[in-house]
Amino acid sequence: MTRGGGSGFGLQELARISHGKGSYVFDEHGKRYIDGSGGPAVFSVGHCHPEVNAAISRQLDEIAYGYRYLFTSSALEELTETLLRVSGNCFKEILYSGDGSEAVESALKVALQHFAARGLMNKRHFIARRRSWHGNTLGALSVSGFAARRRAFEGSLLDVTFVSAANAYRMPEGCSSASLVGYLAAELEQAILARGPETVAAFVFEPIVGAAGGVVPAPAGYVAAIQAVCRKYDVLLIADEVMCGSGRSGTWRALEHDNAVPDIMSIAKGLAGGYIPLGATLVTAQVAAPILSEHGAFMTGHTFSGHTAACAAGVAVQRIIERDGLLERVRTAGAVFQDAVRGSLSKFDEVGDVRGRGFFVGVELVRDRATRAPFAPDRGLSFDIGRRAFADGLICYPCSGNVDGAAGDTIILAPPYNASDAELEEITAKLARAVGETLA
Repeated sequence: MTRGGGSGFGLQELARISHGKGSYVFDEHGKRYIDGSGGPAVFSVGHCHPEVNAAISRQLDEIAYGYRYLFTSSALEELTETLLRVSGNCFKEILYSGDGSEAVESALKVALQHFAARGLMNKRHFIARRRSWHGNTLGALSVSGFAARRRAFEGSLLDVTFVSAANAYRMPEGCSSASLVGYLAAELEQAILARGPETVAAFVFEPIVGAAGGVVPAPAGYVAAIQAVCRKYDVLLIADEVMCGSGRSGTWRALEHDNAVPDIMSIAKGLAGGYIPLGATLVTAQVAAPILSEHGAFMTGHTFSGHTAACAAGVAVQRIIERDGLLERVRTAGAVFQDAVRGSLSKFDEVGDVRGRGFFVGVELVRDRATRAPFAPDRGLSFDIGRRAFADGLICYPCSGNVDGAAGDTIILAPPYNASDAELEEITAKLARAVGETLA
């Protein structure tokens, strides 16, 4: 065991991982863990898939990496063609990066460069939502409404305006289900007007909030309403699909469910399924055109952008997802899985809500189901459940602070897209056991 400084479960000692196969990983002592959360929703085709490993090996045998700004490669070109196609041919350009934080950072920079290319240098400001998480770089952290993760860096973050979370389970005071979307759209419009439309570059949001909210899909009609507001004031819409996209919610783009296309979209995690770090930022033709016309190229990139072996991994993962019909699998089995989780936890009064889409399910725990009052932050309930589940051989993803930045406990489940029915049942049973033992 080695000491860990920042485990998701608050563990002081970390098990040493040995190997993995499919939906399972094993530590050095041979203990088996079922991967019920894909780490933080990363593993889309499971562990040690022979086709992905073989694709990476073939690429390494040829060349590991060609510098993106000197060479293109077959792997990069094939991945680009694939991503443009599976995303519905809605985008024109793709900028590759190493992870989700870099993908969001690139999205912010593209938005700024777009307005610079149009001569609108006052459009520098971003609006985001409370209870959101967009990454660990200073820019991505700046647009994240995650108090605990921001606290140590306040004073060096961008000046960002925050509006309410779009959470039907925890609505703003005075809102009803019928009035929620209208309230949120009006709030965004007021924020733009208060700041000055001539200064606002983009609105950044997660179509399904992950770690900061515990899997919170936007209410019906929300995306169309905020997109209309953004278009009215020439504000770009940036969708952060790093966690909820690349098939996790049952459609390749999470926003397909909302029949919407953002101006800029960031993806990562399930893109290469955890085999090699890979992120990407997808840009529409309308956003790219003035940049390419005025500047000739996007002014964002990194040494390892479009890393050749990472692209080969991404191609292999996406080929498996498409060939094996895993999006349909996630759509159909996801609904059954969510119902099973809800049913297995229904006996616990402390389970306030079970929600999600596809293989992206969130459980919110409350002290009082009627009032939805959260447990005290120092109770650490979600992390206690995570530790007990881990000891029982289940990896889940506990999160805290979803109510006010301090209180609020959630558990996220995000299994591989090719997890079997039996494996989903095992995840469900072990989570129910961990919740029961912790509450007892």
